[in-house]
Amino acid sequence: MRARITGAGHFVPRRAVSNERIARAVPGWTAERIAEKTGILERRFLWDFDDETGVALPPPEGERLYPISNTDMCEVACREALDMAGVSAGAVDALFLVTCTPDELNFSHDAMALHERLGLRSDAYAMVIDDGCGGTPYVMDLARRMLEHGALRTVLVVASAFTSPLVNRRTYTAELSPAPGQKGLSGFLSMYVFGDAAGAVVLKADDGGPGSITASMSLNSYEELVLRRGGGALRHVHQGRASDAELAFIVDGPRVARSYPEVMARCLSEALTRAGVEQDDVSRFYLHQPNRRVLEAFATRQGLDLAKVAMNVDRYGNTSAAGMLVLLSEDLRQGAVRFGSGQLGLLAAVGANVHAGAQLFVF
Repeated sequence: MRARITGAGHFVPRRAVSNERIARAVPGWTAERIAEKTGILERRFLWDFDDETGVALPPPEGERLYPISNTDMCEVACREALDMAGVSAGAVDALFLVTCTPDELNFSHDAMALHERLGLRSDAYAMVIDDGCGGTPYVMDLARRMLEHGALRTVLVVASAFTSPLVNRRTYTAELSPAPGQKGLSGFLSMYVFGDAAGAVVLKADDGGPGSITASMSLNSYEELVLRRGGGALRHVHQGRASDAELAFIVDGPRVARSYPEVMARCLSEALTRAGVEQDDVSRFYLHQPNRRVLEAFATRQGLDLAKVAMNVDRYGNTSAAGMLVLLSEDLRQGAVRFGSGQLGLLAAVGANVHAGAQLFVF
C-alpha cells in the first residue's frame, strides 16, 4: 500500500494588511525596512486591529460572523479538500490539525470542533498537534506510515496559522533574552512576518495512482528558532511568572537564517535519495517560506529554478504550518499542476524547535 494525496483545500482571508499599517500598530521597523529585509509587502488577517493602540479587534459580541476563528478557517480548507478528493466525511479515519494558534488551548479543542462540524464517525481520531511550520510534513510522514501499514485508510491533515488575534503592541515590542547574557529579542518581527490561513490535504491508502507519495521523511533537531516561554504550567500569567515578552511568539531571525538552509537541504536530499531521483526531475517545490528573502536565498544556494518554487509569502505573509498546503491547493485550483500529469512535486518544511520533514509525490 502507498499513501496518496487525493485532494487539497485552503482558506486565506481577504483582508490585506500593508507594511505601513502593521508598522504603525507595532513599532520596530519602518515599512520600507520590512519590505527590504523580508520581501513581504502585505499579509492577510482575519481579524482587524486598531492602528493607534496596536491591539487586535475581536468580532462583535453576539454576532455570528463566518469565518472568524481558527476552526472556521480549517473547516473551509477541510471541506474543499474532501470535495476535491471525492471523499465523504464518514470515510475519514483520523483528523490531525497542526497549529500553534488554536481557538482554545487544551483537549484538542479545535480538532474536536472540526470532528463534530464535518460529521466524522465517532471512532475517527481527532487531535491537535501543537506545532509550527515544520509540523505539516512531520505529521504527514506520521500519517503516511499509518496508512502504508494498514492502520488507517483515510486521513485528513489540516494546518493553520491564526496570528491576527495576537496583535498587541505591548507584548510584541517587549524584549526577551534567549539565554543569560545574550542580546534581547523582540517579537515585532513576528507581527510583520506572519499571516492567517488554513490548508488541508486528504491522504488515502492505495495501491498507487496520482498523488502517490514515493518518498517521505521527518526529523528532529534541537534549536529554539521561535521563543514562546509563557503560558505553560511553569509560567502562568496569574503566578506573576510570565512577562509580556514571554507571551509573544518571538522569531530568532539570525538563527532561522542559519538553520533553515542546512535543515531544508537535508530534507530535500533525503527525500530525493530515497526516491532515486534528481533535484532537476522535480517540477514543483512547495517549501516553507519564513520570508521571501530567506526562501530565495535558499533556492539560489540549492540550485533550484525559482520558476519551479511556488511562492505567496510576499502577499500572504508566513502562514506557518498552513503555507505548503495553501500553495499546493492554489496550484491545483489554478491549473498550474494537475493530478494524472505524472510530474513530481516536493513538499518540505522546517520550523520552531525543530520539527522538519519532506514528501516527494507524483501528480
